[in-house]
Amino acid sequence: MTKQHIEVITSVERRRHWSREEKERLVAAALEPGTVVSDVARSAGIHVSQLFRWRKELCQISAPSVPQHQPLNRESERYAREGIDLSLSTLADQVGACTAVLKPLHGLIEAHVLAAERIHGDDTTVPILAKGKTNTGRIWSYVREDRPFGGTSPPAALYYASRDRLQEHPEGHLKTGILQADAYGGYNPLFKAERHSGPLTQALCWAHSRRKFFVLADIATNAKRGKNATPISPVALEAVKRIDALFDIERNINRLAASERLARRQQDSCRLVEELEAWMRTERTKLSRSSPVAEPIDYMLKRWEGLTSFLDDGRICLTNNAAERALRGFALGRKSWLFAGSDRGADRAAFMATMIMTAKLNDIDPQAWLADVMARIADMPTTKLAELLLWNWTDPHPTMALAS
Repeated sequence: MTKQHIEVITSVERRRHWSREEKERLVAAALEPGTVVSDVARSAGIHVSQLFRWRKELCQISAPSVPQHQPLNRESERYAREGIDLSLSTLADQVGACTAVLKPLHGLIEAHVLAAERIHGDDTTVPILAKGKTNTGRIWSYVREDRPFGGTSPPAALYYASRDRLQEHPEGHLKTGILQADAYGGYNPLFKAERHSGPLTQALCWAHSRRKFFVLADIATNAKRGKNATPISPVALEAVKRIDALFDIERNINRLAASERLARRQQDSCRLVEELEAWMRTERTKLSRSSPVAEPIDYMLKRWEGLTSFLDDGRICLTNNAAERALRGFALGRKSWLFAGSDRGADRAAFMATMIMTAKLNDIDPQAWLADVMARIADMPTTKLAELLLWNWTDPHPTMALAS
């Protein structure tokens, strides 16, 4: 009689279920430039082939429709009216998959913007949902735009989200260079000589200063007020006229090399700026503290060093309009989506805005770029990812884009 050995299995190890977020995190880590994919797989306790399967899985999710500043629930409703069943959670998954797969490209754009000699900076409010309330969060925008001083580097925009407006955020974002921005006090520590990574150069916006005078000198708008019209300020009119003379010079030197711009400013603008300062100081002595025009004069004189830095560096622009334009989408979006549902939602909005605005700055259709990149990036070696950057990308179906 033959003896049989029977092995009794007392427990079975269950196959681990990986969540979408875990897959996104691991795929994004594996796509980082210089990363060894097998090391990421080994640290997670999976075979390297599993990572590649997840990568394809995330890329096979259709690229999300680039919303016209619409909340995802409204996009879901729009699809439903067209007979397409796409739930809010599915659309959120699409955005999450996109941010995971596109993270390496986002990192390259981030490095490109922060390496700029001069950066336009601005911020705007974005309500972020909290327990029983909403916090007034912030979207910080940084724009690289070298073309005004003859630079050949492509333009790009970068966005970050935060739950507050503390100074630590721009401190963490920016290292060196020129910051073209408004007079937000949180930027001031960036310009101090004792700053550990070195001071940034402050360049303030003349458009902000002009706007304060223009409100007091706008004849057309004031006429519409009828009986409620207020007297036009002759001092404000004169200030606008003098500032506009500087803008006339800037229009003539736009896109010239920085050295040429500086030479023209030294020749033509310096005298006008000196005369403007002397005139404002004289006029200020004639005004009472309660005079409406005293405020814009004081605003400029207190910030004169930052306003006049353009006379010493041809790379500096007279305005911060590039950063203000980059935030218009969020200003429009606030009217539609009201708030971000979480910190992660705000971060994803900032992430996708980086891609979309950089596409627009480079005259690229964001939807066409997203669809093409999501279809190709899974098979793209990390060493060639730069080919998919918006300023290197070419539309494989240009006739289709024109037809649409």
